[in-house]
Amino acid sequence: MPTQNITCIIVDDEPMALNLVESYVVKTPFLELQKKCNSAIEALDFVKTNPVDLLFLDIQMPDLTGLELSKLLPKETRVIFTTAFNEYALEGFKVEALDYLLKPFDYAEFLAAANKAHTWFGLVKGNIEKQITEEKEFLFVKSEYKQLRIKLADVLYFEGLKDYIKIWIKDNPKPILTLMSLKSLQEELSENQFLRVHRSFIVSLKNIEVVERSQIIINQQRITVSDQYKPKFLAYITNNSLT
Repeated sequence: MPTQNITCIIVDDEPMALNLVESYVVKTPFLELQKKCNSAIEALDFVKTNPVDLLFLDIQMPDLTGLELSKLLPKETRVIFTTAFNEYALEGFKVEALDYLLKPFDYAEFLAAANKAHTWFGLVKGNIEKQITEEKEFLFVKSEYKQLRIKLADVLYFEGLKDYIKIWIKDNPKPILTLMSLKSLQEELSENQFLRVHRSFIVSLKNIEVVERSQIIINQQRITVSDQYKPKFLAYITNNSLT
């Protein structure tokens, strides 16, 4: 796996602990220290405008604890807890911490936790790169004895009709008709671009204009999201909502 750097900050209200973890970070090649913070409030202010990958985070701090801070972080930011109190371990893993270091810990223990983060970020970034690579820009479909090149960015939705599929394209009042099953088509499409929402419809996610209760509106067409496909569609909406 190629090496990638992980940006991080250290959060601890004890100066000696801050300096010790800083010395560990400096000698770890793939870690990039962005800031040392002596309170969770200072750290929260920093990450609001300076996104980082990882926090080395003490738990027991005044005003705002490390556990409370971890619940306010962006979902992309991960945490390794550093604390002198082992009773917090279970709570730490409940908030999906990558690891838990019990003070006093040496560099070998720190490096093991940092390597775990390195592996985690490598897998996540690798999956994202793979998804981007696998996304297609176009498909060739057979229609009226011709192979038509369909630009996927222009597709509004696919509509299944027995053994045929209607392909509805932007600025085209008539659909393209091709002999193919919706299931076979679904296997060719990336779920980052298209999602099946009904046994008869696969929709372009970027072309959804309105979601109203259990219906999607695309180009004035109302498409019902059936119960079978609703969980995945709702997960997509949740992951892309501001609230």
